Amino acid sequence: MQELEAIRQFIQTPQTIFITTHQNPDADAMGSSLGLAGYLKKRGHRVTVVTPTDYPENLKWMSGTDEVIVFEEKNRVAVTRLLDETDLIFCLDFSAMARIRDLEPLVRQARARKILIDHHLEPEGFADAMFWDSKAAATAELIYRLISQLGDAELIDKPIAECLYAGIMTDTGSFRHASTTGDVHRVAAALHDVGIEVNTIHRRIFDNVSVDKLRFLGYVLNEKLVVLPEYKAAYITITSDELKRFRSKSGDTEGMVNYALSVEGVVMAAILIDRGDEIKMSFRSVGDFSVRDLASEHFNGGGHRNASGGRTNLSLEETIRKLRDVLPLYQEQLNVV
Repeated sequence: MQELEAIRQFIQTPQTIFITTHQNPDADAMGSSLGLAGYLKKRGHRVTVVTPTDYPENLKWMSGTDEVIVFEEKNRVAVTRLLDETDLIFCLDFSAMARIRDLEPLVRQARARKILIDHHLEPEGFADAMFWDSKAAATAELIYRLISQLGDAELIDKPIAECLYAGIMTDTGSFRHASTTGDVHRVAAALHDVGIEVNTIHRRIFDNVSVDKLRFLGYVLNEKLVVLPEYKAAYITITSDELKRFRSKSGDTEGMVNYALSVEGVVMAAILIDRGDEIKMSFRSVGDFSVRDLASEHFNGGGHRNASGGRTNLSLEETIRKLRDVLPLYQEQLNVV
């Protein structure tokens, strides 16, 4: 309650507000950021959303995307000036500053108060106020809760509701993950009642695939999927050359790891992607097996129990070897599930 009241006071009068989210933003990151931006603008604030990196084309239908600034070295001076003029910084859908990549030093050094809104474990503690719940299914769910608890639910119009619904829908795996509670459905119902078309939102995100992406997926599933029955595990590897070959864009590899997890008998799945400067990893699991523990202990990562990320500065081949060397340590846990 004290955190809520602090946020209430922070936004009581018109402010210059900077909203940011994690690198490679997904639908929850963009939906929560743009939904919050739409609400704050209605409250009379001057709001700018800045992302550390670009985001997928299938999210660019959301209201407000035409005003989003994608941070690049060439606009560092402009973004620094913007932060100098900012009163409040909202940090959405990440719990550690490292997740905003090259924006980290600029945001850390900014004089503005910082507000964290997130559902990931172990928040770093850099914020002046937090609206945080690790049991929330999505940051977009928390944005809805925040707006409602501030007494402003009537300000949620169709564009805001579309953004928040998109974030909730995707982070719950279309309402099939264990994080999907009765409260999540009640929030979704409230957003539906605003007048959104849920089938349209789903189609914009999931049924809006380029031919290149579809062919890339076919290639990955046919050529790059490795199943290890003895560990109830599977993994996919993608090289930087393969990303170029299929003209991969931001977001094209999103969700591929779920195909590995869908294999019969698989409890844990991973995807390893060579991004040039690092190997980016995504882990998924079912049941009680914690990929968060695996990612944090071995791959500089973290996240949720059943969905986590990691990274290494090793080569792709070395990272594959490390993963395969690590799996025997978890064989008993994997075979219990």
